[in-house]
Amino acid sequence: MENIIRVRKSWCFLLVVLTVFSGGCGLLGLGGGGGDRGELVGVPNREGWVMTVPYGMVPIPAGTFHMGQADEDAAHSQINFNKQVTIGSFFMDDTEITNNEYRQFMNAMIEDSLSVLGEDFVMGQLYPDTTVWVKDFVHHMGDPMMDYYYWHPAFDNYPVTGVDWEAAKYFCDWRTSYLNDYRQSIGDFPMPNFRLPSEAEWEYAARGGRDMAKYPWGNPYIRNSKGCMLANFKPGRGNYYDDGYAYTAEVSSYFSNDYGLFDMAGNVSEWCEDAFNPASVPLVWDLNPTYFDDDEPRKVIRGGSWKDIAFFLETGTRTFEYKDSTRAYIGFRCALTHLGRSSGAEFQ
Repeated sequence: MENIIRVRKSWCFLLVVLTVFSGGCGLLGLGGGGGDRGELVGVPNREGWVMTVPYGMVPIPAGTFHMGQADEDAAHSQINFNKQVTIGSFFMDDTEITNNEYRQFMNAMIEDSLSVLGEDFVMGQLYPDTTVWVKDFVHHMGDPMMDYYYWHPAFDNYPVTGVDWEAAKYFCDWRTSYLNDYRQSIGDFPMPNFRLPSEAEWEYAARGGRDMAKYPWGNPYIRNSKGCMLANFKPGRGNYYDDGYAYTAEVSSYFSNDYGLFDMAGNVSEWCEDAFNPASVPLVWDLNPTYFDDDEPRKVIRGGSWKDIAFFLETGTRTFEYKDSTRAYIGFRCALTHLGRSSGAEFQ
């Protein structure tokens, strides 16, 4: 009986195939039936695509650079040897995600997603951990920062902190849906997904087109010709205020690099997509390298922060944090892949 069923199925399939081909291409809506005279012309009436620059982002052109240390390996870590790699064009937020931008995300989660995710998930997993200002530093009066940093309007334009790697990725997913739901409502094609930048993309963008640059502004000093600090960091032992800010600074308080990116050194360190592996440099490909490892809880952070010495501000310095950790000195910014050739004229 089973063999009979198999034979019948085979004959049915063959009958369908014969019917289609014996009926000619007209049966399929091709072969001149659509006015194309039987020629291969593609699907008609497809709308054109224009890659637009998302609000708050800047275009990063494609290029090749030497990824890795741009000065002495002071820590003797031997984890960032130079490697020439190519990066495709993409977009990156010109500043770190701010408290007020993250608040827009949180409000959306609270208003629209509680029925799906539950209040415990939204508040416990996504809400910035404001206690980091107390628990990250021993014998430190962090209470005022814990009480005011996230919710008070005085800090609206400061980088969000206390957000772990998973929450940062969830923010990217929400931002994608938020934009593309609108685009769909007006009949536009969706934009690519927002995401965390890869470690290679981050370093390439931080150098701003200056290959082997030690800092985003070039080499080799941390002050300009007028003696002003070029980033928010810890320039000496216990000297946090010499750059003008004891803790984080308002975003874009310092000059941008040549790509128009602010705070690619200092202020807060930033989550990247990559899992951390001290030996990843020879393992990854030399075109858009990204090191993926779902079993590795350590994730790459880059750029140094307000509490770090200048070594961590260098474009080639690699370090990490555990993906479920929230810190008073780690934030993030988003990236988005550019579709099409990076010609410059396409960016609108």
